Formats: sequence, structure tokens, C-alpha cells
Amino acid sequence: MKTEIKENGNQLIATFSGRLDTAAAVTTAEEVKPLMVAEKKEIVLDCSELEYISSSGLRIFLSIRKEAASHGSKVIVRNINADIRQVFMMTGFISLFEIQ
Repeated sequence: MKTEIKENGNQLIATFSGRLDTAAAVTTAEEVKPLMVAEKKEIVLDCSELEYISSSGLRIFLSIRKEAASHGSKVIVRNINADIRQVFMMTGFISLFEIQ
């Protein structure tokens, strides 16, 4: 699992690559901390290279959303594949996030 964060103007773009499973969640949670404290930013979670997300990964996304909102930031999830879209639909996450 690899997480890369880039800043582009008012956006913070986090690109996730690989499998965000329970084993990768601890490291990923540390890597995304800058997203949780960003003030008044548009935070993009780019999932174009994300192959799988577990409940631990979903918890990370939810934490990002909650903390970002408390800092006036907005979270957008981009480029999810069909399998991850299905997980988002089954868990109700599809209505919690703006999906592009």
C-alpha cells in the first residue's frame, strides 16, 4: 500500500495505490494525518490505483471526512473502481462522500 499527498492550489490530493487492508491501515492512518488538519481545503481522495478497501480503510476515510469537516475542508472521493463502489454502496458510504 502506498499513499502520496500532493498540494495543488487549494487542493490536497491523496493518491492511494494497492490494497488498503487491515495490515496497511496503521501506516496509512499516519500518512493521511496532514489531510485531517488541513484548514479550508478541498481534499481529494484519488482511488484510481486503489485495488481493495477493508473496513479499516473505510474507517480511515470516515476519519478524514470527520476531521476535515471540523476544519472547514471538503472531501471528494475520485476514481473508485466497480468493486470499491459496491463496498461504498453496501456500507452507505456512497451517501457520505461526494463521488467523482
